[in-house]
Amino acid sequence: MSAPELRAVEVKAKLALLRDCLAKSGAAAIRLRGIDWFAWVTGGGSSAVLQTAEVGVAEVLVTQEEACILTDEIEAERLREEEVPAGFSFHASPWAQTELRERYVLGLAGERVVLSDRPHNGEQPLPNALRLRRLVLGDAEQARYRELGREAAEAMSEVLRAARPEWTEYQLAGAGAQALWRRGIQPALVLAAGERRLPLYRHPTPSFDPIGSRAMLVFCARRHGLYANLTRFVSFGPAPQEQGALMEVEATGLAAVAPGKSLSAVYHAFDAAYKHADRAEALNQHHQGGITGYLAREMVATASTATGLETGMAFAFNPSFAGLKIEDTFLLGPQGLENLTCDPQWPAVNVHGRQRPLWLEMT
Repeated sequence: MSAPELRAVEVKAKLALLRDCLAKSGAAAIRLRGIDWFAWVTGGGSSAVLQTAEVGVAEVLVTQEEACILTDEIEAERLREEEVPAGFSFHASPWAQTELRERYVLGLAGERVVLSDRPHNGEQPLPNALRLRRLVLGDAEQARYRELGREAAEAMSEVLRAARPEWTEYQLAGAGAQALWRRGIQPALVLAAGERRLPLYRHPTPSFDPIGSRAMLVFCARRHGLYANLTRFVSFGPAPQEQGALMEVEATGLAAVAPGKSLSAVYHAFDAAYKHADRAEALNQHHQGGITGYLAREMVATASTATGLETGMAFAFNPSFAGLKIEDTFLLGPQGLENLTCDPQWPAVNVHGRQRPLWLEMT
């Protein structure tokens, strides 16, 4: 089956899921505003123009009879040609007459309820069961994810091998963003910290500081709506010895990821691991990550997130000590966790049967 045919099958199944939701709820329509839901329902299409926005330049309106792209005349032709597969109709209104879009939706809905991922003006939120269903990725989504993860990891490796101590954090982050864009990947987030700022901040947005003797680079890399999240370090000299202890913490958390377990069970595993490492305070100094997919974090693990884990879910955990972090994106498959952001050329060590990234030591 060709790629367009596979995408058509995927979209058909997702529209059927939405229409089943309509039938059960009695609602007139489902209105999907977010960039995340747009990508999901279109099989990887993008409504993003402003990369930092949650809501794009188009929406999807699904009824029992129609799946319609709501946009304006600026965007319609490009979306039709480049982002939206066959099977969707278009309602394009003049950019200065946004009220026409609302009239169109009201005309279809009448007095009945409209469900939305980001409800406004009396709309109702999507059922939780539908939100949870999005977390389980199908075969086509998993294939896109594998390609994204591999290329994001290659981009990371390329940049850190080229980095030099005199680079500023802005230069490091800029090189990271360039490496992603060159591969057709949106740099949704690029963090960089050098020697001075690395031990100070868990989310170091770049500065003009030189990176000096060591640096961290973090990607939330987006393509087809999916996020590959990973962190790597470069050291111009010996790497810190504590990375082994942090890998043990991570290993304990990853071992708790299995079908039928809860996300909170993973949190408690991390809690126990930090205490065992005599770093109990680290649990509260940064979140531990959680389920990923169409958001960088679809759901963060806490002591009370009872969401059950299923085959087909993706995860990005990021346990950390001050100045140290470890992070990759994993897919839970029939054989356990598959590392989507592994670069075989990056230095690694076997930790309880799993290859985990070391610091890149440059001379």
